[in-house]
Amino acid sequence: MQSDRLKILLVEDDELFRLGLQVRLQQEPEIESLIEAKDGETAIDLVKQQPFDLVLLDIGLPGMGGLETCRQLKQNYPQLPILILTSHSEKPLIARLVTAGAQGYCLKGIAAETLILAMRSVIAGASWWDATATAEIHTLFQNNSPADPSTAISLTPREQEILALIATAKTDQEIAEILYITPGTVRVHVHTILHKLGASDRKQAVSLAEPLLMRIAIQTDRIDGC
Repeated sequence: MQSDRLKILLVEDDELFRLGLQVRLQQEPEIESLIEAKDGETAIDLVKQQPFDLVLLDIGLPGMGGLETCRQLKQNYPQLPILILTSHSEKPLIARLVTAGAQGYCLKGIAAETLILAMRSVIAGASWWDATATAEIHTLFQNNSPADPSTAISLTPREQEILALIATAKTDQEIAEILYITPGTVRVHVHTILHKLGASDRKQAVSLAEPLLMRIAIQTDRIDGC
């Protein structure tokens, strides 16, 4: 029987920050191992050697840098959750993080409890963006062409599944049963979806994401018709 405990890869070149984070995360009983890397090249090699449940990735790495590391990891391991660590949030950075495939970011210096909550959310398949990032993602959505909804809305595959079920008026409990997850996890996803789309409720989220939902429906029909 496989262990449900988590394997985390921490990619951070600041030794003091890395040590402090290591000490705090090792207090979490659900974390089985915390492997460390000082640069992107080492991180990519480690991911090739063993599976991880989450990558905590510093954006300001030496060498290839955090963004390129994120791009390469997501290109080769699209299901691998990546949470970015950064010293500051800027709108151009947020856009690049979305493009690179990150599931969210946390500012260095936030409360440890908040970081752990973000990690759990990302591992569960949700995203983690603060108010600044959410507003920027919404702007990107509004400014992108509906002809390319995949770039207009940065939703994870799990969030897209849940959004499609929301569009069919499924409740949290029904969605949980269909996807074999807990209702609490569904609520985390729904909260993230609403924030990403800048929607006040489920009905508005479905309306805003109509181009993406149409694409999902077309893809599903193609799969079913194979």
